[in-house]
Amino acid sequence: MSTEKELKLRSGAVCELCSAKSILKVYKVPESPNVGLDSSIYICANCINQLEDSSTIDSNHWRCLNDSMWSQVPGVQVIAWRMLTRLRAEGWPQDLLEMLYLDEDTLSWAKATGEGLDENNSVRHMDSNGALLQTGDSVVLIKDLNVKGANFTAKRGTAVRNISLVHDNPEHIEGKVNGQHIVILTKFVRKS
Repeated sequence: MSTEKELKLRSGAVCELCSAKSILKVYKVPESPNVGLDSSIYICANCINQLEDSSTIDSNHWRCLNDSMWSQVPGVQVIAWRMLTRLRAEGWPQDLLEMLYLDEDTLSWAKATGEGLDENNSVRHMDSNGALLQTGDSVVLIKDLNVKGANFTAKRGTAVRNISLVHDNPEHIEGKVNGQHIVILTKFVRKS
């Protein structure tokens, strides 16, 4: 069965956030530590548009989270937390946030995009040119690097695809070079 069919079955063919019944799509929740069904939710085009373009947010639309935040689906919980955090200045979302309980792993996933962090306090990974790096980006090494413990040198110009960020250290990213999972200093890479 396809992912979309499984999500449609799980959701009862309604948006998992606002319960709309039309123009439903699979939405991959950003920064998911999971794959397949557990990394996606089934939501309407209106919710997707507001999630992806903050200039279109209608805070009254998100009052639906009063119900959907209680979902047992971690992806729905994550999106509920992110939107309530984004809208907390409205007043009513702060009350819902105080009631919302997320287990440790789900809360880490919810915070992985930096939502709710003060812009000055968030960990930002920058390449050698000052470009913002994000999970899943591809980078190129700008210097030959001796890889400790692996007995090889990662050559300048080597592409490292699908990087992951070290969330507590803005100077470190992780990726695979020559089949080895290694930690790389951001000052030695350029976003490609």
